[in-house]
This record gives sequence, structure tokens and C-alpha cells, in this order.
Amino acid sequence: MADSIQPPSTRRILLASLTGTSVEFYDFYIFATAASLVFGPLFFGGFEPSTQLIWSYTLLGLAFLSRPLGAWAFGHFGDRIGRKSTLVASLMVMGMSTLLIAFLPSYETAGWIGALLLAVLRFGQGFGLGGEWGGAALLAVENAPPGWRGRYGMFPQLGAPVGFIAANGLFLILGVAMTQQQFMDWGWRLPFLGSALLVGVGLWVRLKLTETPAFQAALAEAEPARVPIAELFRSHLVPTVAGTFAAVACFATYYLATAFALGYGTKTLGISKETFLGVQLVTILFMAAGILLAGWWSDVKSPRYVLICGCVGTIATGLMMGPMFLSGALPVISVWLALALFMMGFVYGPLGAFLPSLFPPRVRYTGASMTFNIAGILGAAPVPAVAQWLADRGGLGFVGYYLSASALVSLAALWWSRHHDRRAMVA
Repeated sequence: MADSIQPPSTRRILLASLTGTSVEFYDFYIFATAASLVFGPLFFGGFEPSTQLIWSYTLLGLAFLSRPLGAWAFGHFGDRIGRKSTLVASLMVMGMSTLLIAFLPSYETAGWIGALLLAVLRFGQGFGLGGEWGGAALLAVENAPPGWRGRYGMFPQLGAPVGFIAANGLFLILGVAMTQQQFMDWGWRLPFLGSALLVGVGLWVRLKLTETPAFQAALAEAEPARVPIAELFRSHLVPTVAGTFAAVACFATYYLATAFALGYGTKTLGISKETFLGVQLVTILFMAAGILLAGWWSDVKSPRYVLICGCVGTIATGLMMGPMFLSGALPVISVWLALALFMMGFVYGPLGAFLPSLFPPRVRYTGASMTFNIAGILGAAPVPAVAQWLADRGGLGFVGYYLSASALVSLAALWWSRHHDRRAMVA
């Protein structure tokens, strides 16, 4: 009977890995945008406007804390019972948490109940997201034929530009089609409702998958790890630490070129929000191009080699941030954003193949998920606050130095991981 089960097509495998990470980034962006625009007055109406924004951003950061918990939980089951069912569960948790935000009562309607429920659902978003990336990366690279792991591994990475374009594009359309009052009253709920469509596509694709060959081979060879995270830290601590810091540069690059750049460009330089969002929607295409090129190059050389080149380029990009941004000329700023996001493709795109290569199949889901999500805390969570503090006290040039320093950290970690760069382990 088992012989009659047909393996999924390459198209279905790659679509399944891409869809989940697209939902992941879409969910993050719509929450981040709503946190900046509407969540403060809607859910924290008892405070002053500045305090409302602080509480709103606090909930935004809550997901970074719950993501490692999700990485541990979903990694545990992904390494014990399989990639397919775990990926379906992570997508369901993530999708339902996002969808239910659309139905939350405001402060005027239910007082603090709405804010409390928003915090719970944001925690659920992060928890589901924690298991999503690692599983999507494994789904791609563990099904890749020899010599194609870099190109297969880039597909979950393409979810970042896809999710960014979908989320920001939708908010731009709503901004044009609605009045401000309509948007505040009910329009902000539409992007959260729209998440259900992406989740539905993801579930339809993933429910027809089979287990990856690497996981099936690992089960045939030995019993799964009883406690994967314990085995990970006991036997694979060095690649776990190295992989975590190797991914820091991609998070720092991304949030400086998107969240921080948007705030600085609109509030300090006086560029209109619509104009700057339009520029970012165009320059994010350079990130997609970088991911595609990095995926191909990873198969020619190695994922680690491409990541090293990306870190070197990111160091140079950070040094150019101050002079180019402070020119105040939108074309020059646009060039820097395009360059930064293009380099982001090289420090992010190969991670889908690189991080899984650091671990054997029996703890690979846990290892890839933990390294990526802890790197998110280190590389992304402090970026807006630290960058703003540096810009206020030392000038924008120091924000660029911060970006370069982050790339130096990842460069050192990649050098440290040189003895663990075992591409054949993914087979």
C-alpha cells in the first residue's frame, strides 16, 4: 500500500515551503503597520498617545519572545513525528491567531479585554512562527536533488519579499480607497481577514505532502531523539551558537532598511509616508533578486561562502549609510535601500540551506528553528530602539556602523562554523 503513495511534485514542495514563510512575513508586516497606525488608540484608549504607541510596540515585540518557544515545541515534534504534520500545525496556529485579530473588540467596546486578547493572539502568532521557518526550510532542502540545495533552500526565503509586497501593497490600496475614519473604524481589519486566504492555500498544498526522504531515512536508521533540544545542546552546541550568530546580520539589515528607514525617512527627513512606502516596495525587489542569485551561487560554491561574501558587502553598505541617507535626496536614499536589500539577499537567502546543514536529521528541525529564531531576538528585537538612540546621540553614521558591526559578528560566526559546514548531511 505504501508503494502506491506518489511523492509530491517539485512544484508542490517548493510552493508549500514558499507559502508558509509568505504568510509569516505577511502576518508580521500587517501587525507592525497596524501597531504603528491604529492599535494604540483602538486598544489602549486610557493612555496618552505616546504611551499608547509604546504599549502597541511592546505587543509587537512580544512575538520575538514567543518564537523560540514555538521553535522548541514544533522542533520537538518535527524531529519526532515528522515534518509534514508539524508544518500543518504551525501554519494553523499562526493563521488562526492572525485571523482572530480581525474580530477583536476595541477599548471603547470592551475595555482592557481587547488589549489582553490582542496580547494573547500576538503571542500565538510568534509561537506559530517559531516552528514555521525551520520546517519550511527542511521541506525544501531535504527534498532537493544533489547540487540543488541552495536553489531549493532559497524558496522559503522568498517569502520575505512576497509577504512584504502583499502587506504593504494592501495597506497602500486601503489608504487610497478609504477615508482615515473608515480605515480606523473597520478598514484595518481587512488585512487580517485576508490572511485566511493565504493560510487556506498553504493548508491545501501541505496536506498532500509526504515525509521528506531525510526524515524517513533517519527513522529507518534509529529511534528519534527522545528530547531533541536536550540532544541538540548536549551534542551540537558549537554549530547551534555559530548558526545563531551567523544569522544576526540578515535581521539587522532587514529591519534597518525597512522599519527604521521608514521612520527616519518620514519623521526626520520629511519624506511622505506614501512616497517612502512606494520606494520600499520597489527596492524590496532587489532583495528578491539577491535571494535568487545567492541561491544559484550557493550551489556553485557553498552556502557558507556566499554568506561570507554577503557579510563583507553588508559591512561596506553600512559604512555608506550615513553619507547617502543624509544627502536628503530621495534618489540617493533609494539607491542605498536597493543596495542594502540586495545584500540582504546574500546574508539571508543561503540560510535556508546553510542552517539545516549544521545538524543531523534527528535534531535538524529543532536546530534550524532555534538558531534562526534566537538570531531574530539578537538581530531584530533591539534594532529600532538602538538605531534611534544612536541616530539621536551620534548621528546616522553610527547607525551604519551598527549595521557593519552586526555583519562582522556574523562573519566571525561563519568562520567559526567552518568545520561544521557539511553540505552532504542534508541528503
